[in-house]
Amino acid sequence: MRLFLLSILVLLSGLTLRSQSAVTALEQGQDINVLYRNEASGGIMVHTRGFGINYKRLKHVTGTRKRFMEFELLGMRHPKEYKVHYEGKGNTKSFYYGKLNNVTILRVGAGLQRTLYGRAERKSVEIRCSYSIGPLLAFAKPVYLYVFHENIKDPLIEAYDPDKHQLSDIAGRAPFIYGFDKLKVHPGGFAKLGFSFDFADFRNEIKAIETGVVVDVFPNSLPIMAYNKKEQAIVTLYISFVFGKKWF
Repeated sequence: MRLFLLSILVLLSGLTLRSQSAVTALEQGQDINVLYRNEASGGIMVHTRGFGINYKRLKHVTGTRKRFMEFELLGMRHPKEYKVHYEGKGNTKSFYYGKLNNVTILRVGAGLQRTLYGRAERKSVEIRCSYSIGPLLAFAKPVYLYVFHENIKDPLIEAYDPDKHQLSDIAGRAPFIYGFDKLKVHPGGFAKLGFSFDFADFRNEIKAIETGVVVDVFPNSLPIMAYNKKEQAIVTLYISFVFGKKWF
């Protein structure tokens, strides 16, 4: 029994010293090839219908697989949006004719990431594949415009109504603060598949480019543009520039 306890003590002491040695090496700016169990990263995303930001928290399941939670906040535009500029006097802010709502989407997902090609050398690139699913909320804020009316000199601020407002009636977009009291929430879900290429200088850092495809689905169709069919499923391609850290 004493020999068994002594063996356990020696083993624990060795693990502690090894961990302290790794921490010391990192503090001295050295690059060490060990398994970091935790990761956190954030980035800027550009997709085929807008821009966004993301955050991801990962934890190792095995040496090559990780579970993660992710959060994304992004704008969603319609592919047929086109900007119009009012040429008259007074307010001259450009606007998107026919746009009903400004749409912002919040995604919350859970998924798995698998390492396809590990880093053999410090300057090499690690390739990973990830997939996730989860719920989303789409926030649709009505577009408000400056609108001319007969017998009224100055334009009035009104929510855009395609049945009432012609292009010649509009003098520009109103300040963004208008419309929050009329904001509507459209729940839905998404599925995502991505590939990332990590080229960080050190193994405890994350500097990566991620690209992939996302499908957003809404039980109730999402209205973005007038004179166009409401969308129930939106497919987008994206690319993200990701930065983060790894730790034990």
